[in-house]
Amino acid sequence: MRVAEDILKYNAILKDKSPKEIVEWVLSFAERPVITSNFGPYSSSLLHLCSAAKADMPVLWCDTGFNTDDTYKHIEATIKQLRLNVKKYEPQLSKAFISFFYGIPEPDNDKHQLFTEIVKLEPFRRAMNEHKPDVWFSNIRQSQTAHRASLDILSFTKDGVLKVSPF
Repeated sequence: MRVAEDILKYNAILKDKSPKEIVEWVLSFAERPVITSNFGPYSSSLLHLCSAAKADMPVLWCDTGFNTDDTYKHIEATIKQLRLNVKKYEPQLSKAFISFFYGIPEPDNDKHQLFTEIVKLEPFRRAMNEHKPDVWFSNIRQSQTAHRASLDILSFTKDGVLKVSPF
């Protein structure tokens, strides 16, 4: 199913399916599926759906180290409640080091891209390289932005991983 025409065909078929039907269909052929989550406000739906369909599916969590105490309490409760198979990845630099040298720059600050690379992108790439998934369940929701509204359910990453956004 790595051909562009197949993606278009399957996206057309899946657009009228429920998120549960989409996940079940993808899992019928996935060999190394993963879920990524930041445990944000909309994450529980995907985590619940995917873990119910495949209890041992790895949940890749890139913990920036900059969450609030309440967020960490929520994460711990969600992991326990859903019995998630969480694989945690952290920046290679400590929070203290990052805070001292970079702070938490605002999006319009020149240091923001470097900060994002250090706390989010590098741990994410490391997680994906270690797990080498063939399928990646992501919680992109079409209702979040105009750009996301234009995205399909299925797409391929530049590395050839099938990215699935059932919501």
